[in-house]
Amino acid sequence: MLALVGASQAAALEIVSARYDGPTTRYPHGVLGDDVEYDTLSVRLSDGREISTRWAEDIVFEDLAPRVVDVTGDGAPEIVTIESHARAGARLAIWGLVDGTVQQIATTPHIGTRFRWLAPVAIVDLDGDGRVELAYVDRPHLAKVLRVWRFDPSRSDPLTQVASMDGVTNHQIGWDYIAGGVRDCDMDPEMVLADARWTDVVAVRFDGAMLSQERLGAYSPEALEAALTC
Repeated sequence: MLALVGASQAAALEIVSARYDGPTTRYPHGVLGDDVEYDTLSVRLSDGREISTRWAEDIVFEDLAPRVVDVTGDGAPEIVTIESHARAGARLAIWGLVDGTVQQIATTPHIGTRFRWLAPVAIVDLDGDGRVELAYVDRPHLAKVLRVWRFDPSRSDPLTQVASMDGVTNHQIGWDYIAGGVRDCDMDPEMVLADARWTDVVAVRFDGAMLSQERLGAYSPEALEAALTC
C-alpha cells in the first residue's frame, strides 16, 4: 500500500530536490553495504514546501539517492528511484508531480526474485531522437545485463525496453556507490562500464536500435573514472 503525505495544490510547481527518509531494516539485502533502506521519498518544491510519499509495506527504496532529471521532456524534472519489493526484487521507477502531489508515473517490471537488484547507468537521450532513455545493469553481480528503456509520453505505458547487452557491470556487492556513468565526447553519449570480469573498461553506444561496445583499456577504478572525462 502506498501512503501519500502532503497537501494537494493545483498551481504549477516544479520539483527542486529530493531525498530518502524513513530508514528501515525490513529488507535486509545489504547490497549497498548495510541493511538500512528507506520507505519515504521527500521532495522539495519550487514554492518552498516539502511533501513526501511513503511505502507502508512490501516495498523500500533500495538506493543511494533519488535522481532529479527531466525524463518526460517537458522542461520540468521528475525523480528516478530504485525500489525493491519484498518478494519480487528491484525495479526502476519514475515519480512526477501530479496535482501538487508526488505520484509514480512509470516503472520497469520487478526483476522477479527477492534480493535481486539493478544499478542505473544513464538517464539521457542516448540516440538523439529527442526521447530520454533509461539504462541500468540488471543484476550487476549475477546476470550482468545492460538494459535500455525508452520513455515515450505518448504511450499509455510510457516505458519500453529497446535494447539489451550481456557481459557488462557497474557495481560490486557492498559498494556504497555505482561505478561508471555517461560521457559525451563531442558525439552521441556513451555509457562507461566495466566488462563482466572487471578486466576492461568499455564504452557502450546506442544507435536507436542496437548497442555496440568498444574496449577503452584495462580496468582499474582510476581508469574507469578517467574514461568519464574523455
